Amino acid sequence: MLAGTGSDVGKSVLATALCRIFLQDGYAPAPFKAQNMALNSFATPEGLEIGRAQAVQAEAAGLPCHTDMNPLLLKPQSDHTSQVVLNGRPIGNRDAYDYFRKEGRQELRDAVYAAYDRLSARFNPIVMEGAGSLAEINLRDSDLVNVPMAMHAGADIILVGDIDRGGVFASVYGSVMLLPPEERRYVKGIIINKFRGDLRLFENGRKMLEELCGIPVLGVVPYFTDIHIEEEDSVALAAKSAAAQRGKINIAVVLLRHISNFTDFDSLERDPRVHLFYTNNVDELAKADIIILPGSKSTLDDLYELRRNGAAAAILRARREGATVLGICGGYQMMGVQIRDPHHVEGDIEAMPGLGLLPVVTEMLGDKVTRQVRFTAADGTGGTMEGYEIHMGKTVPAEGSAATPLNRLESGQSDGCIVDGKCMGTYIHGILDNPAFVDTLLAPHSGKLAEEAERFDYHAFKEEQYDKLADHVRKYVDMPLLYDILKGKR
Repeated sequence: MLAGTGSDVGKSVLATALCRIFLQDGYAPAPFKAQNMALNSFATPEGLEIGRAQAVQAEAAGLPCHTDMNPLLLKPQSDHTSQVVLNGRPIGNRDAYDYFRKEGRQELRDAVYAAYDRLSARFNPIVMEGAGSLAEINLRDSDLVNVPMAMHAGADIILVGDIDRGGVFASVYGSVMLLPPEERRYVKGIIINKFRGDLRLFENGRKMLEELCGIPVLGVVPYFTDIHIEEEDSVALAAKSAAAQRGKINIAVVLLRHISNFTDFDSLERDPRVHLFYTNNVDELAKADIIILPGSKSTLDDLYELRRNGAAAAILRARREGATVLGICGGYQMMGVQIRDPHHVEGDIEAMPGLGLLPVVTEMLGDKVTRQVRFTAADGTGGTMEGYEIHMGKTVPAEGSAATPLNRLESGQSDGCIVDGKCMGTYIHGILDNPAFVDTLLAPHSGKLAEEAERFDYHAFKEEQYDKLADHVRKYVDMPLLYDILKGKR
């Protein structure tokens, strides 16, 4: 288990690295995180929902993802409530206070333990990931994901500390010392992550930590900027530059308050033909050749905010002036004539006018659609493509309208809506990972390109990044010592 001194110390990325390393070394690894909290999710081949981070780790391990890799997923809906997804299916919304109380925790504990047991019967080693801090002592009795999970699995815990944020000695030592002796013995190693500068300057610090904690430091891993692994959190999105670039197609992703599945845009971010940025600023939206409305966990609330801050009017103006507008999932719903929520699936708002860019109407429904799909463009171009759906609600043509579908699924169903080559919407996440669709999206603006650029192969790019990440971690982590620990020799 990779456990952390806190959130965002790099556990997920290190787990991804170890999944690839163990695969390269001839083992059959699989990732596992008992409980994840994220708006980035993914649909398994069975049509069930897990956290995107575990789907990425499964990809690094060369596996199709499965709900046993992340049996419990919390999708925040506000500062106080989350949708609870158990074994891939939503079981309702829970207030944070009620969720973390001891009552009723045993049912969830039994479920995550059972998922781990099924997974560990099929794969070895299991690369487990903790959540937040290892030493949240106020939550110990209700903890499902850190030390109690490691104890159930008999897992060796490697504690990850983030030196970039400062205070690494206190956070590592404090995390270890706050554990009761019977839990402390599971912590077998320490990794210091995100180091900047000359590693030789930390040699004394490494020895001090080992003496203080009585635990070996397996490695000091330098901060990197040249390896690209899909991120779980949206914190850094707004920092991506909105300055328009000459010779490239400028794409603005509308920065929603409840943005979800923003990994939809990772492929565009790496495409050499594209400059991609995130914004809800009216002036910055005007710079874009293409505006993408992304998925949202609270579609009506985000639509209301777009009207309030002027972004909705800016999108409509950009469309009139020749920009392309694409909506994905919740963004597709927003582009329609109206969104209705008579059953209060999202909240108290029962109906709201959409942007009116597409002749469709959406009604929010309690049942969630989660599935992987294969599809072709409705006009027959581009060949077979792949993606996945995760959404609440059903979208149909508005009364008196003949909406043209964007795609045809292998099942024979239609998906999305297209008005012309510059105005379209879809429920399919991952649609931008398909080069044929990206080519179609960019085609109306190809005259802006400084020179002919090659089509971008995102799958090959990701495989290359997993190998680069594995090489980086091998270089700075004592893998022979880690193997000795896992084999019980240390």
